Parts: sequence; C-alpha cells; structure tokens
Amino acid sequence: MNRIGEGYDIHRLQPGGPLRLGCADVPADVEAIGHSDGDALAHAVCDALMGAVGAGDIGQHFPAGDARWRGADSRVFLAEAVRLAAEAGYELINIDATIGLEKPKLAEHRESIRAALAEALGCDLDRVSVKAKTGEGLGPVGEGEAVEARAVVLLSQQNRGSQRGPRGER
Repeated sequence: MNRIGEGYDIHRLQPGGPLRLGCADVPADVEAIGHSDGDALAHAVCDALMGAVGAGDIGQHFPAGDARWRGADSRVFLAEAVRLAAEAGYELINIDATIGLEKPKLAEHRESIRAALAEALGCDLDRVSVKAKTGEGLGPVGEGEAVEARAVVLLSQQNRGSQRGPRGER
C-alpha cells in the first residue's frame, strides 16, 4: 500500500543571511523569519511526511509557542517526521518539492539543497527532487517579501510480515 502526503510552508524574509532551505545554507542577503530556523522547504517536507501517515503537522509536534523550538535546526523536525512514518510502517519512495523565491536564484544551489535534504532524511539523493520558481513579481513571493515551499511525498508500506491492511488483506 502506498500513501501520498502534501506539505506547504511560507516564511517572511528580512535582511540578513544566509537563507536556510532544505537544511542547506544558501548565500543570500535575506533570511527567513521563523520560530525555528525558518526553513520553509524542510517544514513543507515534514508536513508532507506527517500528513501521509495521518500524524498531524509540524505545528502539533513542535508548537511555535514552545521555547524549546526557538532557533531549532529543522533536521530535528525531519528526523521526527521520518521516525513517525517508519513507526507507522512506511518508507520514503520519493519527494518532489518546489521552492517559490524571487531571489536569490537557486539554480546553482539546487544540488546542494537536494544533497542536504537527502542527508537529513537518510535517503538516497535520487529520491529527492527540488525545483525553484519565481513569483514573476506577483504576491509576497514575487515582491521578494517571502519564501514558500511545497512538497509531495510518496511512501510505501514496508514488508511487516503478516501485518494486515485496513480491509484485512495481507
């Protein structure tokens, strides 16, 4: 049995840098404002993983109001999302993610973002796809005020012996 999960996140930008995306630090003159490290891509992937197995979302597991998560590295969140998926009996097949960002342009950073995300998830690089789009001058992304990320994951049920599916099948 397979499951699909979808995740989305958006963070306002402010002067500073670097910009954290997919657990990679991208050289930039902006940084994301967030309770943790502001990594919109990692947060979208967390929500996709948790959603695929019915485990809620990142806010339920790591509430913004909890001081323990202020400035936290999103690798912690990803590790928990992977653990929840594995505990539910699922393994990651692939991730397809899109980052919406006006600048900096991400073409030259795409592979380092993919590699950092794959490492944080403990999966092979060929299971992680990352694309980047601009906002074409429209809305908060296009006006350079925000970064957003969308992620879709496919999970497959691990072989767990005689475990039965929801209708009693093996």
